Amino acid sequence: MNTSLRRLGPVIAILTLTGCGTWQRLTEVGGPPRMTPITNPTQAPGYRPISMPMPPPPQSPLGSDSLWQPGSRAFFMDQRAARVGDLITVVVAMNDAANFKNVTGTARDSNEDFGMPNLFGLENLMKRVPMDPSKLIAINSDNANKGNGQIQRNETVTLRLAGVVSQVLPNGNLVVTASQEFRVNSELRVLQVSGIVRPQDIASDNTVQHDRMAEARIAYGGRGQLTELQTPRWGQQTMDILLPF
Repeated sequence: MNTSLRRLGPVIAILTLTGCGTWQRLTEVGGPPRMTPITNPTQAPGYRPISMPMPPPPQSPLGSDSLWQPGSRAFFMDQRAARVGDLITVVVAMNDAANFKNVTGTARDSNEDFGMPNLFGLENLMKRVPMDPSKLIAINSDNANKGNGQIQRNETVTLRLAGVVSQVLPNGNLVVTASQEFRVNSELRVLQVSGIVRPQDIASDNTVQHDRMAEARIAYGGRGQLTELQTPRWGQQTMDILLPF
């Protein structure tokens, strides 16, 4: 029994080092990756309520019998998201392009001569040595530097996904969290968007543009067989970080 445990020791150590990701991949051998179950985003392990600077509350709030309430847009019912749990569609239409090009060139040429043609007659002592006292030190330097740098980037992302209002801040802004998963054969694509939205920026069709979201976090990725083939192994990634050369 002890011999079997010693043999399994390296395997257990490897599984421990690689974490739960390896164990999850082993459980999915022979089948497609499993989708994440639908859960309450406020109960996620890493969820934390957002705290932002808020304006002071109104000094004289209206009474409960007033026809006009703070935050109301009309006397008729508004179908746009406004409360925790309401759904809202986030539209991501990002088309960014950047082009940077830098060219630098420097050149420097310097000459330094140091001699002692006359120094209280001591230059006569230098005649015994095969050296010209007027040319004791001569330094020449030539330095040239030329550099070229160019960055070209084109990014295009277009998607729509529905999210849920997870929090309403004291000033009325909405914290929106959206997540979608698509599984095609053995590849799982995950879309995640989160941010803070003003109620005024929500369109009449209950949609909001991504550039109207403050603290926006947009992620497009996934996992599967193709992603694993394109991702370096954890050992290689660790060596790339630790090796200084």
